[in-house]
Amino acid sequence: MIIKKLRDTDIMKTAHNVDARNLYNSENAMITIIRLKPGQSLKKHITPVDVAFYVLEGTGIVEVGDETETVNKDTLVESPKDIVHCWFNESDEDLVFMIIKAPRPNKKTIFVA
Repeated sequence: MIIKKLRDTDIMKTAHNVDARNLYNSENAMITIIRLKPGQSLKKHITPVDVAFYVLEGTGIVEVGDETETVNKDTLVESPKDIVHCWFNESDEDLVFMIIKAPRPNKKTIFVA
């Protein structure tokens, strides 16, 4: 059995420059926790695998393709592979969400200008 605590997991260096921590990373799947401070956002990007987002804390704005929704705690958002998506935190509180990618990507993420 392997047990990890989020607070003991290092922040990754990413193009988004936010608090992103990999909790699980195998050939079959990847789980990352992202914390967006008020005013922070992710860059628009395309992931080569299906992605599921689960909001753990706060309220945020998610864009998947041409759709935009405000979502909050205990909400799951699905994003199909090869679709532009991003997140924004326009609230006064931290936004924390889990990203589940399955399978783990073997191609690079594409960032959109």
